[in-house]
Amino acid sequence: MEIKGLSHLGGKTEYKQDYAPEMLEAFENKHQGNDYWVTFDCPEFTSLCPITGQPDFATIRIDYIPDVKMVESKSLKLYLFSFRNHGAFHEDCINIIMKDLINLMNPKYIEVTGIFTPRGGISIYPYANWGREGTKYGKMAEERLLNHSIPL
Repeated sequence: MEIKGLSHLGGKTEYKQDYAPEMLEAFENKHQGNDYWVTFDCPEFTSLCPITGQPDFATIRIDYIPDVKMVESKSLKLYLFSFRNHGAFHEDCINIIMKDLINLMNPKYIEVTGIFTPRGGISIYPYANWGREGTKYGKMAEERLLNHSIPL
């Protein structure tokens, strides 16, 4: 694999102690002519409640259809780890992650789901998606949002 421009691979791992979008890195998609899904399942996500400071735990699922750029998985891991000491509500985390990945890659389509463990007897499953406006991906985003169901 071409690793030009990727600084996290092969080096000593540095973990940031608070939200660090600069950890994200991208590489060129070698199959730009194909539409295909890339899914990341991140079962060890943690963040902090911005009010109580108590930890929140979740599985974060990221699904996207790449265009020119793709997110490098180690940089994504380090980025997600940077939320560990960051205070943000569940819904904020999901939308922040999605927007940072859009800014990094400009994918054709992306969706991010958080499957948070219960706290206070309530589970929260925020979902956010985005598709390129004026294309079939924009229509797809609208349709998937309107027909979204709870992950099991």
